[in-house]
Amino acid sequence: MGKKNKKRKIEENATFQNLIQDSEPWKANNSFHLKGQWNKIHFNNDFPIWLELGCGKGEYTLYHALKFPQINHIGIDIKGARIWRGAKTATQQKMNHVAFLRSPIQHIERYFSENEVDQLWIIFPDPQPKFRQTKHRLTHKSFLEKYTELLKTNNRVYLKTDSEFLFGYTLGQLENFPCKIHQVINDVHQSQQSPACARNVITFYEQRFINQNKPIKFISFELLK
Repeated sequence: MGKKNKKRKIEENATFQNLIQDSEPWKANNSFHLKGQWNKIHFNNDFPIWLELGCGKGEYTLYHALKFPQINHIGIDIKGARIWRGAKTATQQKMNHVAFLRSPIQHIERYFSENEVDQLWIIFPDPQPKFRQTKHRLTHKSFLEKYTELLKTNNRVYLKTDSEFLFGYTLGQLENFPCKIHQVINDVHQSQQSPACARNVITFYEQRFINQNKPIKFISFELLK
């Protein structure tokens, strides 16, 4: 992506009503204005909320928005030029039940209140394979604890990854965490047990992994309150 094109997208982000730019509330120790108020202030409805962490271009967020119009969908990513695509498409198609939040995921508890979220999707996160990166993995115990707080009971968390390392690491974390594993699939596109939500959306990065003959892995689990 050229620098001018990237700059244009980031500038256009400021015009999207459905894109909330990172206000870094933790730096000033201020409360984020939509925390606990997403439905009341932003969506103006009482629909359930589904999050996509590290949403990239928002493929899953947009797919779910079309399939489930009675759900509020929020995609979260720190990369402005990537999140631009999802925000622009949602704006063009007038998806009023879709929002995007540009923020680092490690501060997710600053943006959502306890029991505010119903489902959470983690789609092709950086596996952070080095030991010093352990706490940055999105399925590390510290993140699972944050998710447990913001998720309602009877929740679902979905992980989709090409990383054998992250797949195994996540299963290991879940063995020692209060949860119920619903489904584990080693190769989404070869297994007849794969749910439609795992098969029917192929993201930009997923296509790269498929072209490299990497099996796509999937875990569905519930975090117990």
